[in-house]
Amino acid sequence: MTTTIRNATVLPCTPEMPVIAGGHVSVDGARIASVGPGPGPEADEVIDADGDVVMPGMVNPHAHLPMTLFRGLGEDVDDRLFRYVLPLERRFVTPAMVRIGTTLAALEMIRGGVTCAADMYYFEAEVGRVLDAAGLRGVVGQTLADFDPPDHASMDEGFALTAALADEFAGHDRIVASIAPHAPYSTDIPVMARVADWAAARPEVRVQIHLAEMTSEMEWADRTHGCRPVAVVDRAGLLIPGLIAAHCLYLSEAEIARLAEADVRVAHNARSNAKAGRGIAPVAALRAAGVPVGIATDGPMSGNTLDLFAQFAPVSMFQKLLGRSRGPMPAVDVIAMATREGAEVLGLSDRIGTLEPDRSADLIRIGLGAPRLHPVYDIYATLVFAAMPDDVTDTMVAGRWLMRDRQVLSVEPKKALRDAGQIAASFRAEMARIDAG
Repeated sequence: MTTTIRNATVLPCTPEMPVIAGGHVSVDGARIASVGPGPGPEADEVIDADGDVVMPGMVNPHAHLPMTLFRGLGEDVDDRLFRYVLPLERRFVTPAMVRIGTTLAALEMIRGGVTCAADMYYFEAEVGRVLDAAGLRGVVGQTLADFDPPDHASMDEGFALTAALADEFAGHDRIVASIAPHAPYSTDIPVMARVADWAAARPEVRVQIHLAEMTSEMEWADRTHGCRPVAVVDRAGLLIPGLIAAHCLYLSEAEIARLAEADVRVAHNARSNAKAGRGIAPVAALRAAGVPVGIATDGPMSGNTLDLFAQFAPVSMFQKLLGRSRGPMPAVDVIAMATREGAEVLGLSDRIGTLEPDRSADLIRIGLGAPRLHPVYDIYATLVFAAMPDDVTDTMVAGRWLMRDRQVLSVEPKKALRDAGQIAASFRAEMARIDAG
């Protein structure tokens, strides 16, 4: 099957970040055949984009996808993590619940133009299977933690789950296995050192971790090890090339230089960090030092949405606040981070993140019909500050249409919403029992 999309505003998101007006993208099977000006070749399917944007599918390098089922829960309760979330996880997080939550996440991502996501959660093989069935791309991370997680009672069990995950998705075209030590404070040096050794023997498996996220983490590192979290991870030997470090809010200049030297990549969660009142990550400084930074949503419990459009303005505005100028983090850089740099964070930049010949045909079409998108002086600024998920009309992964004309083809929307509602009813009943306590 060949497809040519023509008469498009093509944003290839290659390093020069060009804008190709009246351009085309041609797809042959699962791969991009050509990108450029003009109408492109004839094909089995020819689509007139009528000036709409065609760009790479967006990449979310840090999420907890099954936690769609916790979205909006206990928002105004100060101790909601310990009062509700952890008890609900211990009681209700099962393979079935993970499937339902991930299916809801898949529906949301397809409709919002996100074609690849990195996940950290439990029963992670279920996450991989759901993303695979939905046609999406993912880096699926089995979480390891010492706080009585729902799918492993010991670290040995956690490592066994990760090994099984890696075996199941070995060689898969779209799903990549990952090992995910939760954070320095929830694993500590012995476990992180074991992860480093385990990962060294399996270079195809990504490593994800939360790092330098909270003041309590900084206090733990100082109290326990007499240093800061980055140094704790370094002592464990886990500052390894390709490490995906989420958050990275509290970093010194020396730590930024060390992350760059170690080839660590950062998943930036601006909206989630701000909502929790935790601070602003030094994204401009990280990127200036050569650290790849992608734009992430965090879990829907923390940031409420898996929508990257909702992240764009905060990503730009927070760096402008730090710099006290309009200059930092221009819109074109935000889109680069959502596509090419996000793919680099996940170690997938040889496959996705740009529209180039022989790359995977992971692309989206964004309609420009809404009044709030006009006039267009700078298409990147339009996307960052005015576009919304509902403007995405079509989503393709590896040459397969997952959504056409806002109709999702690979997930059944009504069933996804119905199943999520049933889980939410169980959560509500348990929360009422806790409150009656």
